Amino acid sequence: MAGVAVRDVYKSYGSVEVIHGVNVDISDGEFVVLVGPSGCGKSTLLRMIAGLEEITEGEIGIGGRVVNDLRPKDRDIAMVFQNYALYPHMTVAKNMGFSLKLRRESRDVIDQKVNRAASILGLEELLERLPKQLSGGQRQRVAMGRAIVRDPQVFLFDEPLSNLDAKLRVQMRTEIKELHQRLKTTTIYVTHDQIEAMTMADKIVVLRDGVVEQIGSPLDLYDTPANLFVAGFIGSPAMNIIKGHMQGSNDKPMFLADEGIELPAPALPEAMSGRATTFGVRPEHLVLADDGFAAQVQVVEPTGSETQVFMKLGGHDLVGVFRERVQVNPGETLHLTADPALIHLFDGETGARLHQ
Repeated sequence: MAGVAVRDVYKSYGSVEVIHGVNVDISDGEFVVLVGPSGCGKSTLLRMIAGLEEITEGEIGIGGRVVNDLRPKDRDIAMVFQNYALYPHMTVAKNMGFSLKLRRESRDVIDQKVNRAASILGLEELLERLPKQLSGGQRQRVAMGRAIVRDPQVFLFDEPLSNLDAKLRVQMRTEIKELHQRLKTTTIYVTHDQIEAMTMADKIVVLRDGVVEQIGSPLDLYDTPANLFVAGFIGSPAMNIIKGHMQGSNDKPMFLADEGIELPAPALPEAMSGRATTFGVRPEHLVLADDGFAAQVQVVEPTGSETQVFMKLGGHDLVGVFRERVQVNPGETLHLTADPALIHLFDGETGARLHQ
């Protein structure tokens, strides 16, 4: 096992720069997720760590040694792709052991490592099957087994669950997390799905347009997003965002939306009064209150465990998530409030967080 250090890494394709000075430290045994929208550079960064893309500028270290000039096979990493890339004419056992065969390992060593990986992944009874005889989840486990037998210092996963249906994705992300807890191998995992990132990661790296927006634990990013982008990207449904400005004193702070709607807010320095500010509140932090602000119901979506209510607050869209069974119909009004301690405020111009 080994840590990974990404230092001032840039990547350009001709005159187009796609990665802009990324710095990430990944500790030995840590599970780190690179997350962001399509085109943000997360897969490119992963491929540079793997050696599949050249680094334009900067340095990547694995296990304390700089690997910029090392070929992928010499970096002691194993990669699991979105496409399983299994050899259709080979059995599960032969697919899993093929890299060891290329290393000219003995048959006994190959069998031992394949059987160990099969035991970890629950593939013992499938070793003699061909890929066409397997389900999608089983094929993904074979691809993971092919990585495990190499006993690498670092596992790299590039959106491995994208081809699976929703139920199987939930099952497989649990299995990958359990695998990491058992093997304790440093793992870097790429996804565009923030739910995968939140449920699997020890640490999340949020990327946008080749720039790191924030690094932290899942709950750090959820509780204290560094800016509007992270606030809107982490959390499902996304955080409610309303533009306006602060007014009042520290004893009685208030947020005034553009339409003149008054909303609760945490205290900020008096110098913030009247300054363009963006108000954020997570849907699950809205609560029903007779003396709260009024929002008009548009759509009600009961899911059983909770009820999602889509509303209009002046010209703003608002979503509330309630654990109780809210009995309300479209066109009716709900009165809401939120604990000021759970309100997020951002600079109206830069989008940067304004308070802890």
